[in-house]
Amino acid sequence: MKKSLLKTKQLSKSFSNGGTLQHVLKNIDLELYEGDFTVIMGASGAGKSTLLYALSGMDTPSLGTITFGDRVISDLNSDGLAVFRREHCGFVFQQIYLIDGMSVMDNVMAAGLLVSKDRKGIRNRAKELFEAVGLGPETWRKFPTQISGGEAQRAGIVRALINNPRILFADEPTGALNSKTGLEVLNTLTKFNEQGQSVVMVTHDMRSARRGSRILYLKDGVILGECRLGPYVSKDAARHDKLSAFLAEMGW
Repeated sequence: MKKSLLKTKQLSKSFSNGGTLQHVLKNIDLELYEGDFTVIMGASGAGKSTLLYALSGMDTPSLGTITFGDRVISDLNSDGLAVFRREHCGFVFQQIYLIDGMSVMDNVMAAGLLVSKDRKGIRNRAKELFEAVGLGPETWRKFPTQISGGEAQRAGIVRALINNPRILFADEPTGALNSKTGLEVLNTLTKFNEQGQSVVMVTHDMRSARRGSRILYLKDGVILGECRLGPYVSKDAARHDKLSAFLAEMGW
């Protein structure tokens, strides 16, 4: 039985829009488990990214609780949330946000040094991660403007994993990439998940969603349904058919 990693209870998020209160997330009860590759899908405006930001401590809920282990992180102040994110979370975004004036390696080192001062240990781990994602010294010695989008996103994954996060959060990680480089990024995420890394990914892309072991479908701020696919298997027609049927049922 998989170990519980993160829970929400009655999670809600509202914004004021021109004096009108807009309810983006509505009383969500959710439990995430270690080792899962959880995918959050839904139409534009369903609240997918808002849910991911709340789960990761990048945003605070309006109501409800978020518990990580035995810790209620929704009660933490901004400084406490910053420490929580650094120590337990990794982030991969559609926009990669590598710092142009630093080499790719130094971008990763900067993230690692926020948590540990063991410069040699961080560099050795970075080298191992770069090798794992297929990026050699000829790439990580360059500046972000000198590498391709796919290379930059894989470097972003290395940066996200440098501090051994309990959860890797990915928000449309292939959204700005072409088909080939997007596939490289998906293969990288799948590889780390197969090694035990917990992943939570927002996507609207069917190809990306198939990588998930668990699919959550969000509509109008509530989880309308979920589909369990199990570990990813390449070229699995039954997996594709099961996900397609689920999404059709959800009205996707």
